[in-house]
Amino acid sequence: MGWTVEQKTKSREKIISSAAALFTRDGFDNVGINDVMKHAGLTRGAFYNHFTSKSELYAEAILGAAKQAKIRTLEQPDNSLETIIEYYLSDKHRRGEDICCPLAFLTTDIHQRDDQVRSTYTRVLKGFINIIKSTYPDDEQISEAEAIKKVVLMIGGLAIARAVNDEDYSELLLSACREGVTSK
Repeated sequence: MGWTVEQKTKSREKIISSAAALFTRDGFDNVGINDVMKHAGLTRGAFYNHFTSKSELYAEAILGAAKQAKIRTLEQPDNSLETIIEYYLSDKHRRGEDICCPLAFLTTDIHQRDDQVRSTYTRVLKGFINIIKSTYPDDEQISEAEAIKKVVLMIGGLAIARAVNDEDYSELLLSACREGVTSK
């Protein structure tokens, strides 16, 4: 007896969620299909019912992680710029305790991937820029260039804070970036 559409959808979502968690934590090269499927509680054979390649899954995982981050942000009682910045540039986010932002956690990996993955990353980046722009009221709208500066400072700050091996310095970096993003 075959799987129902609902079962297939849930299975696919489990795979994408597992891939998002593993890829953002360990990167593309350090995660195999077997790792993703084991984490999802499924067999390797089930992978090929949903994806044609690891690269296709990677692109979907980037989107999945970004969607989860967006939902988490919008579920906050106050999804103001300050709230987004406080969470994004937090030590908790740096340590990867939640679903990690693929923009910061995979930034050094993306340029080595195929066009499908890079296009997905670009789409997610543009979406994040639009979220930051949308936090401003109509009478205070910022330019695209200003939103890009804020987003790049957030992504770069988080990525660098993750890379250094000095906890105090990581916090100093995150603090400086929080200040930089909120200044006009």
